[in-house]
Amino acid sequence: MRRGLAAAAAIVVVGAGAAAAVLLQDSGTDAATPSPARPLATAEVTREDLVDTKTVDGTLTYSDERRVAAETSGTVTWAPEQGAVVRRGRSLLKVDREPVTLMYGTLPLYRDLYWGVSDGPDVTQLERNLKALGYGDDLDVDDHFSYATYAAVLEWQEDRGLAETGRITAAQVVFLPSAVRVKEVKAEVGDKVRPGQQVLTVSGTDLRIHVDLDAEDQALAREGAKVSVELPGGEQVAGRITEVGKVAETSGSREEESTTIDVEITLDKRPKTRLDHAPVEVELESERHENVLSVPVEALLALREGGFGVEVVEGGRTRIVPVELGAFGSGRVAVEGQGLSEGMKVGVPAG
Repeated sequence: MRRGLAAAAAIVVVGAGAAAAVLLQDSGTDAATPSPARPLATAEVTREDLVDTKTVDGTLTYSDERRVAAETSGTVTWAPEQGAVVRRGRSLLKVDREPVTLMYGTLPLYRDLYWGVSDGPDVTQLERNLKALGYGDDLDVDDHFSYATYAAVLEWQEDRGLAETGRITAAQVVFLPSAVRVKEVKAEVGDKVRPGQQVLTVSGTDLRIHVDLDAEDQALAREGAKVSVELPGGEQVAGRITEVGKVAETSGSREEESTTIDVEITLDKRPKTRLDHAPVEVELESERHENVLSVPVEALLALREGGFGVEVVEGGRTRIVPVELGAFGSGRVAVEGQGLSEGMKVGVPAG
C-alpha cells in the first residue's frame, strides 16, 4: 500500500481536467464542469479482484543437491558429463573400470549385504531395486537376504562386469532417492581417489526457483501461494511456494548487511530453458482484494487540498470526483468515491 501511495503521489496532473483538479474547491466538487477540450484518452472503471504484488529476484536451480563420495581406492576410468542425468541401474562413476551403480533409496548403504546378514530395511531396499531392474523372478521383496536374493545379486554382478561374490558393498552401489542430474564432476578421468573423497555433486532432476527473500517481506511468502516467474528470454511460468525457511540468515558487511529467509518455488510445468543458476524474476502476491472498483493508477489526479480524485467523462462534459484509495496491484488502484460506479469513463494520459 505504501508503495502504491508513493507511486500515486508522483503522478503529474495532465489532461483537460488538470486545472479543475488543481483548483478544486470545497463546494461543488462533484458538479459537472464544462471543459474546453476532452481528455486525451479514457479508461473504464471496473469491478474486479485486485491483487497487490511485489517482484523479487530469484534463481533457477535444481532440487536436492547432494555430494557423492568414493568408497574405494583407485583410478577414475570413467566419469559422467556435467548436466548428464543418471537413472537407476546406470553408472555414477567407474574406478579401475568397475562401475559405481545408482540404485534408488533413502537409506545409505552403511554395511555390506550378503547371504546370512541380519534382516533389515536396507535388505528390502536392495531387493526392491533388483526386482525393478529385472533380477530375481522368484525373489520376495522383504527384509531377509535369502538365497533368491543371493542369486539375483550374482546375476546383477555378472551383467555389470563385477566380481561375482554375491556381496553388495558401498564400492559398488550408491543409494539416492531418485534419478540425479550431475551438477559438478569433482574427480576427472585419471584422478586417484580414496574412500570418503567427494567425486560428484548431484541434484534432483526437477527445476525449482530459490529466493533469498528480505525478512521484511516474509509475509509475502505463504506455503501453497501461487506465483508468476519470468525466466531468461521472457518465458512466463506459473508456480507455487512449496517451502519457506523458518530461520533468517544475515549476510554482507555491516554497511550492507541483509537478513533473508529461504523460499523454494515449484513450477507448474517444465520450462523450455535448461539453464542452471539462471537469474529470474518472481512476482509474489501480497494480498487479494475481492470485488472492488478500480481505475488505472495514471487516472489519479492530485488535489490542491490534499488527496486524490479522478476526472469522470460523461458525454462532452467532465467532473472531478474525489476518491479514497485502496489496494494497488497490476497497475490499478481500488477507489471509492461518491457516485462512482462500474462502467464509468475516467480520463487518463494518452500514449
